[in-house]
Amino acid sequence: MIALYQNRGNGTFVDVTAKVGLTARGWGMGAAVADYDNDGWPDFLVTGLGRNFLFHNDGHGGFREVARDAGVAREGVFSAGAAFGDLDGDGRLDLYVAAYLDVDPARLPKRGSDIHCVYKSLDVFCGPRGMKPAAGALFHNEGGGGFRDITRESGIAEAAPPFFSLQPLIADFDGDGRADIFVANDSTPSYLFHNEGKLKFTETGLAAGVAVNMDGRAQASMGVDFADYDGDGAADLMVTTFSEDTNTLFRNQGRGAFEDVSWPSKIGPPSWLFLGWGIKFFDFDHDGWLDVIVANGHVYPEADHFQGGSSYRQRVLLHRNQGNGTFAEIGGSDPVLAAPLTARGLAVGDIDNDGDVDVLINNQDAAPRLLRNDLRGNAHWLEVELTGHASNRDGVGAVITLRSGARKWTAVRLAGDSYFSSSDPRLHFGLGAVNPVEELSVRWPSGRSQKLTAVAVDRLIRVEEPAQP
Repeated sequence: MIALYQNRGNGTFVDVTAKVGLTARGWGMGAAVADYDNDGWPDFLVTGLGRNFLFHNDGHGGFREVARDAGVAREGVFSAGAAFGDLDGDGRLDLYVAAYLDVDPARLPKRGSDIHCVYKSLDVFCGPRGMKPAAGALFHNEGGGGFRDITRESGIAEAAPPFFSLQPLIADFDGDGRADIFVANDSTPSYLFHNEGKLKFTETGLAAGVAVNMDGRAQASMGVDFADYDGDGAADLMVTTFSEDTNTLFRNQGRGAFEDVSWPSKIGPPSWLFLGWGIKFFDFDHDGWLDVIVANGHVYPEADHFQGGSSYRQRVLLHRNQGNGTFAEIGGSDPVLAAPLTARGLAVGDIDNDGDVDVLINNQDAAPRLLRNDLRGNAHWLEVELTGHASNRDGVGAVITLRSGARKWTAVRLAGDSYFSSSDPRLHFGLGAVNPVEELSVRWPSGRSQKLTAVAVDRLIRVEEPAQP
């Protein structure tokens, strides 16, 4: 089932699922939130095993399920994560939906007889190796609430065979002004579909340096985020992976080239025994440097019996950015973060509008966990909310840059990331001692640019795209 909780504004939430008409039932997987029809109201897609659901916000406190009418239901497919982005600059949000397995119930591997159902000499559930991967799909937003499947004509179907895909992310990876598509794949190389323009794509993951890790090994990639952790103005990529492997940080070197810096950044080694899922860059302490939080939990309940120190329930990893290109993992020192979980999805957002970023973690076979950030101190912050006009209404794909003295902060507006999740659409910046921000600039998906100066801090600022170029 689906659940929607309304924020009461007093630190509590109320379940309004039935009230707003969310009565659909299915094997749900992930969620991606965006205003796909530019009517000013956020809609959301729920992916699943068997079909997807698209809930259109009527603007009056209700939702209507329209996936079949919109052309994105993908019935009979095991869909995984999804992401929205404007791929052709027409002001409408397109959609990529990853897919995991092509499931045939009559031909499933069997425990005790198939090599792909054994891990560390113990019988476990089967797959994904030994099973058939499913193909993802790219949908072009045609306007009027409808989408068209362009997977084949875009070149994606030909460029990349189906892999065990989990979470896509849509953003401009090489700075050419066109949004690309990264897809985190499980147990197989990840994909980067480079946008050549006119809705044509080529697969460039290996050439860009993001398909495999520094050893040339494909990883079991799950969650993904894209942000500028080192303040050089270029967003970097991080991917979570399986246990007895490291989460991977790909530093953006410019012009579409990335380098695996998991070891020199010190973000890789602490993750070795953890199995990572949801991930977000966020500045939890407002010191001006993006930290990283990772939700963990093993897939096999049998992990408690494995040799080597892994476990089924695992704590959160919190990597504090040292401001010199390295991180220090501090999650184990906080009693709340140190609690073991069977975590999967993770989203961040300022739920109480107090200026710091809170964390929501979705757990396997357990209630979600909401971690409220009660940071207190003198460090400054700024939150930015975007409204597009020539661009899509949400400003998805916009790049915001703040400047003050020698420091620069850069953030990208995403819609679908982490692992099967979507976070607060407001972009949050920790600023340390900076007050005010000397310059705030926005590069909109339409190609238009906008600049504000002497921006006051410790507040939410709403920025509208200029109606004229």
